[in-house]
Amino acid sequence: MRQNNSDTQPVAKIQTAETVSTKAKIATKAQVDHEHAEDGDMAVVEKETDSKAVAESDDLLSDYDFYFTQPDISQILENLKKFHAQISPQLENSADKSPGLRAFPSICLIGLGRCGSNIATDVALLVHDARNFYLNEFLKKEELNTKKVNKPSKPSGGWLQRGLKLHSSGTKPVFLIEPLVMLGDLDKDIEGRVRYSSNGRGRLLEEYHKLKIMNFSEVHAGGAGNAPILGQYLAKIILNKDTEHFSNPDWPYIHSYLVDSCGIRANQSRLYFYIFSAGGGTGSGMASEFGLAQQHSYIRKTFDIRPESDLDGQNQSFVFEPIFTSGFCILPTISAHLDMSEALHINAGRLLCKYLAEEWNFSYNPENDNDDTYDVAKRIRPWNAMMLISNDIMSYAEQSNDDTSRYIDVNSMEKYANQYISQQIFNILSAQAVTSDYDENYFRRAGINIGETIRLDANDLFMSLAGPVATAYAESVVPDNAGVVDLVRRNDQGKSGLDIDDLFCRSIDLPHFNAKTQAIEGISLLPVAAQQYRTALGKYRESGFDAEYLKSLCFFNSCSSVVCIVSLPKDYKLSYVDLNKLKTHLNNLFPNTTLKRYALVVGASANLSLTTLIAKSPCMSDDFLTLVVAYIKRCFAKKDYCYSDNLEETILDCIRSPEFDESRIDEMLEEFENPSKILDTNWHAIKPMYEKKYRELIRDSHKFTSINDIRLSRESVKNAIKYLREIYRHRVSKTKMVSLNSYSNDK
Repeated sequence: MRQNNSDTQPVAKIQTAETVSTKAKIATKAQVDHEHAEDGDMAVVEKETDSKAVAESDDLLSDYDFYFTQPDISQILENLKKFHAQISPQLENSADKSPGLRAFPSICLIGLGRCGSNIATDVALLVHDARNFYLNEFLKKEELNTKKVNKPSKPSGGWLQRGLKLHSSGTKPVFLIEPLVMLGDLDKDIEGRVRYSSNGRGRLLEEYHKLKIMNFSEVHAGGAGNAPILGQYLAKIILNKDTEHFSNPDWPYIHSYLVDSCGIRANQSRLYFYIFSAGGGTGSGMASEFGLAQQHSYIRKTFDIRPESDLDGQNQSFVFEPIFTSGFCILPTISAHLDMSEALHINAGRLLCKYLAEEWNFSYNPENDNDDTYDVAKRIRPWNAMMLISNDIMSYAEQSNDDTSRYIDVNSMEKYANQYISQQIFNILSAQAVTSDYDENYFRRAGINIGETIRLDANDLFMSLAGPVATAYAESVVPDNAGVVDLVRRNDQGKSGLDIDDLFCRSIDLPHFNAKTQAIEGISLLPVAAQQYRTALGKYRESGFDAEYLKSLCFFNSCSSVVCIVSLPKDYKLSYVDLNKLKTHLNNLFPNTTLKRYALVVGASANLSLTTLIAKSPCMSDDFLTLVVAYIKRCFAKKDYCYSDNLEETILDCIRSPEFDESRIDEMLEEFENPSKILDTNWHAIKPMYEKKYRELIRDSHKFTSINDIRLSRESVKNAIKYLREIYRHRVSKTKMVSLNSYSNDK
């Protein structure tokens, strides 16, 4: 049986250290040949050397490429042109008649699996409804004024109506950007599910051209059986298969957009958000594999320096640009009063453990620092950041005022989770959108001064957000015509109309429903158990927002960076006093952050909203650790440790201890994960079925990968623990004044 223990480096056939070393030798040889050539032969030698170097380089790259990449640049550009024609069809009355490839949206949402595709569809519907309202006013005023505005989807509910003012009279509505939305599932009826579902989704396929479905039914049409390892393996088949041999005619175009062209000038999309459920099989397995394929293609471009002659006629379309990718990971509920399937916990724990191991190798592994042959392409991770939203805490939005928990059905929980995610997506997207993402008449008709907006671009996010990320959110209603005069307006208590202290506290509170704004507020992942956190928050308020009662929690104390997004309605001015209060709260609650970034978005929302993204330290939360340890115990533990508490105590001790004794992990865990512990069936009977499918669909024997090769290993667990140790110990020393002068006041 073929096995591989390098699962923390999931792309086993990318560039190796020898690849980079050989490429360096090729480049050195080209330079030497160039320097020693006679003047008359300079051009010939340079041309021959470049061609030979590139040929050898391409051969070496192809030897270690695991994911398929379209090798023909002109074909990639042609695919992009056709894809853009599908998502942005030219209208007869359109004012833009310019030829050539127009810009892609700067933002793309990829919904994978049932949960991810449902949420992404709801987001597309929300955008579509707001867009229809705008067109109702702008293009077809007389004709459409007599028609009812399409009702929003249930998951967005009153928040959509109140927050975006779709049914408001006398007030201009909020206009939204239109991201590209892509849906994928290992289900042959995903298109039917979207087309014939309720809540108005069905019309999207015809009316919202930026919604595309990735149909993989020819590879597999029966789901992943609630097993992420099967979803991951099927995704490997899809991404390793030559796109030209897919029966789905749209897949080559989608693949060129999503994988082949990421980061190049011809593809202007710079922000990619993967939405999926961690507890399932399809989304949890496919999402990270799709992310790895995109990252592999992106990293590969940094080593692929083509001669200028290769770019003739391409109009510099392959000039490299930075991108930022993030996963929106929906964690399963684990609260005691809900009877949920344990497999959901195990599946989520596998995804989290895998991601931590990959993040450790990419960001912290000290072996990389002293390795002259270090190859970053061997240590890629699927996303720059993974945003965590727990289904479990959404149940608190339905709790009564007396804090008595009650049962909540899965559909209601999903409804609240969908709305919460939609809110976060739009606040994040609006902070990153460029002017080309809006309608060309948007700013003129809305009367918005774009100069007042401080935007976060892909580089800002790339440098600010990494690893696991949690979200804190709250919003407040402001007067419709709130201008500068409102800054001096006072209420009965002598305070300004906006209570920034209360807004910040609500953003980090347990999730709750705001009746005034119809929004779900609170933190997306609880730092500790609900009752403990509720008690700490009570002390925080009673003490006048003294952070001493909260900042000792690892969730806040170990945070390395935060990104704060303030979204303001048009014409509302946030006072410097309130802004300084907000910064003070952030400084007090996150004492060890090395980086704080702020974005101010004007005119993209009807209410004033506050979004705070908390990086890395969410892996210290109780829920996160519980899921990771549950997976390790179920799928790795040796027989003696399967049912005792020794394993949990050992892992926690390994995180806390000054030194990491890896032998303790070796003693308790098997070398590889046992997938049958999730599948609850004979793994050896399932394995050959999927490997046969791989061989039949990809005939190149050199590209074959056994399903055993993607099993996580004991080394993966160790690397995940090393990452947790690194975050647990994160501290910063405050800047101290230093001086070489010896001046004394006594002189």
